[in-house]
This record gives sequence, C-alpha cells and structure tokens, in this order.
Amino acid sequence: MSQRVLTTESGAPVADNQNSATAGVGGPLLLQDQHLLEKLARFNRERIPERVVHARGSGAYGYFEVTDDVTGFTKAAFLSEVGKRTETFIRFSTVADSLGGADAVRDPRGFALKFYTEEGNYDLVGNNTPVFFIKDPIKFPDFIHSQKRDPFTGKQEPDNVWDFWAHSPESTHQITWLFGDRGIPASYRHMHGFGSHTYQWTNEAGEAFFVKYHFKTNQGIRSLSAEQAAELVGKDANSHQTDLLQAIERGVNPSWTLYVQVMPAAEAADYRFNPFDLTKVWPHADYPLQRVGRLVLDRNPDNVFAEVEQAAFSPNNFVPGIGPSPDKMLQGRLFAYADAHRYRLGVNHTLLPVNAPKATTAQNYGRDGFMATRNGSRHDKNYEPNSYQGPAQTDAALSAPLAIHGWTGTHEAPAHVKDDDFFQAGELYRLMSEDEKGRLVANIAGSLSQVSREDVIERNVAHFAAADPEYGRRVADAVAALRD
Repeated sequence: MSQRVLTTESGAPVADNQNSATAGVGGPLLLQDQHLLEKLARFNRERIPERVVHARGSGAYGYFEVTDDVTGFTKAAFLSEVGKRTETFIRFSTVADSLGGADAVRDPRGFALKFYTEEGNYDLVGNNTPVFFIKDPIKFPDFIHSQKRDPFTGKQEPDNVWDFWAHSPESTHQITWLFGDRGIPASYRHMHGFGSHTYQWTNEAGEAFFVKYHFKTNQGIRSLSAEQAAELVGKDANSHQTDLLQAIERGVNPSWTLYVQVMPAAEAADYRFNPFDLTKVWPHADYPLQRVGRLVLDRNPDNVFAEVEQAAFSPNNFVPGIGPSPDKMLQGRLFAYADAHRYRLGVNHTLLPVNAPKATTAQNYGRDGFMATRNGSRHDKNYEPNSYQGPAQTDAALSAPLAIHGWTGTHEAPAHVKDDDFFQAGELYRLMSEDEKGRLVANIAGSLSQVSREDVIERNVAHFAAADPEYGRRVADAVAALRD
C-alpha cells in the first residue's frame, strides 16, 4: 500500500513536518509558516470544557432486546414486540471529581443510556443508586459546590460536604446508600443501574402509568471496601475504564436485565410516599419488578473523545409512549442537561455521529450556528408552515397530559402519609446484616470525623438517629472514638 500524503487541514501537501520555517539557519520563526501556526492553534483548542458533574466517564455501544410484552403500558415502538433489538450507547461516570480523577472512589455512578430508536433517540439518564441527595433542582448547584473542590484549598473538603448534608436531612437516604457496601463498585460491569427518576409511560389507548427503571447486572454485584479501593487507585486510577474496555475486547460482553415498576397514574395521588420524590423508592412489595428486556454491550468506541466525551444525553429526548412525570428534579434536568451540551459542544452537538439518530433521520428547521453541517439546500425552506412539503407536525402527543391545579409560586412538595426524610433510610439500615451495618458506620465515621465543627457533626448524627436510634448511636460512638 502506497504511503499516504500528510496535508494541512485545507488539503495542501506538507513538505516538512519535522522543522519549522525560519529566517535563515538558526534564525527566528516565520509568521508565514502556515503548517506550524495551524498545528499550534489546533493544539491549543483540543480540549473542550469538561462536564461540571460526571466529567470522568467510559462508554460502549450495544443493543437492547425486548424479552417481555409491555405493550399494555407503552406504545414506544422500540418496545413493541418481543425479540426486537435497538442499538444503544451507554456512558458510565463518576459524579464529583474532574476528568483526571480516579475511578475507584466512593461516589455515585452515572448510568446514561441512549436508545437509537426508529422514532428518534430516547435518552435515559440515571445513576447506580435508585435515589439522590436532594429533591428540588434549585438546590443542585449548591449541592455540587459543596462536593467539588473548595475555592481556597483546591480540594474536596469534609467540612463543606457534611455541612451541606447537615442542613439537608433529605440526603440521609442517599448517604446510607453511598457509605454502604455498594458505595464503591468494583467495576462498571458489576453494578446495577437505575432511571432513579419517575417517568410516564402511555399505551395506545391513552392510559398513563408512572414507571421506575431498574437495570440489574447479570455479572453479579461486586464492590470494594475503602481499603481495597485505595490500593486499586494506587495501581490503576483508570481501573473501571480498563475493566470495561478489556472485557468487551475479549468478547466478555456485559449485560443487564431491565425491569420496571409500574404504577397506574390514578394511584399516585394517594400513595404513601410521594412517588415523584427522588429521595424515595417505591418498595417492591407495593409495585413488583416486571421484566422488560436485556441490555448487552458488545463494542468499544474507536475514539474516546469523539464518542464518549462528545456524547450528549438529554432526559428531554423522549419518544412516543414515554414522557416526564412531575418529579421536580427530573423537570429541572429536562432543561439543564441539554443546555450543558449546548455550552460544551455547541448548538449543533446533535449532528455529531454519537448523538445523531441512527434508525431515522432528524428533520427540522434548525439552521446555522457554530459547526453547522446540515443547513439544507435551495429547495429547503427554514420556516414552518410552508408550501414546499417541508416537515410538519403529527398532532399526536408523545405522552398523556399531566393534570395541574392551584396557584403559581414556590411550594414544598405535597406531603404523603410516609413522607419524611428518615423513614426509608431507616428501613435500608435495618435491612443490612450486622457486618454491613458495621462497615456503613465505619465508612461514615471515617469521613464525618474529619469535620472541624462539632455542631455540623451533631446535626448529621441527629439525622442518622432519626432514621434509626441504633444507627445514630453507633455513628456517634465511632466518630467520637476517631476524634479522641
């Protein structure tokens, strides 16, 4: 095979890629050296702004196969028949650290899945935990600021982390998850994934259901202790990326079984917990898991930057038969995720191959902007309605309408019978074995004992005691022992 010719970005051949042009031998560089200037200017711009959260991630392609009939609940075409397969892309991530952080740390994991369906892309953005720290998106910037690097010290500070939690009792449930045995997954393959939020499904008859997604790993749950994680980070900070990449390259394709909990919409108002509160779960005894299908990952990206860093997931990318619920955190993310990608990648990020539809074609009147590659021709109008057979609306709603009533304003979520910040955290604690409780308490105490203010420690201990008196007492004793 003949040697290919190196060219500039405009396609002109490069005569010398080893030496810059100078004014004589040993002289200063020349401004006219177009190849040198182009290389340096491009190099300066190789990095795009990293995600504020979920910056460090890994991704893979695969498929989703329907194994069970769910057409009674949703009219989504990609779920319309048993055996149907849809191409997917998934991005796993840690939440708090920057792009250069380590994988094996105590942190929730992002579980963001893109279905390339024939009705457009459907993005399901979740975590490896079924709950989250807060229930209202207005607190999200404050929460993340408390978890990220301190402006003065330049590192994550236990004082900031626990001070926010001390004033946010709704975090108690997620803290109990995070500091428990599953707080540090051994790999991305060995953890569950959850939609976390509540979503709406609508069937062909227009009946509405609220659903929660559960992706159960078929590899089994494997987690790391704090000591094992610290040792692994020292050996390979990229441990989760290494594991996922090598497993798929070996043909050991990880898979998950998708289950959903289904709640008829009419039952939501009187359910004992607020079904749209992200700090709460629906107990399986109330709404059992129903199997839907199987997710399999079988192909690594060829270019991590192009396909993982530039992957953009937006929970407002719905398809017919699937829509939002009144979940306040979800409602906030419907805007925030897409806006983050417009900032990071530009308004035309949906044209990038990893984000573009694969089983259909996007047809709309969006035009221009940075890096526009789909601006139409002389025959395409950029307005609607028009008389030139341009794309037109379907008049078919994606999902059922949500009933609303009352006055506008800032309101706390409506209270349900069991809606406090501690009941479910206590239930989770009481489900644990004695060994699991011991590790949970030790993990919390190891972090909480580093806080400098006694009142912040006392506030947090009070939250654990409100969840379960034994829980609070054991945390208090463990923290005191470490601070003596």
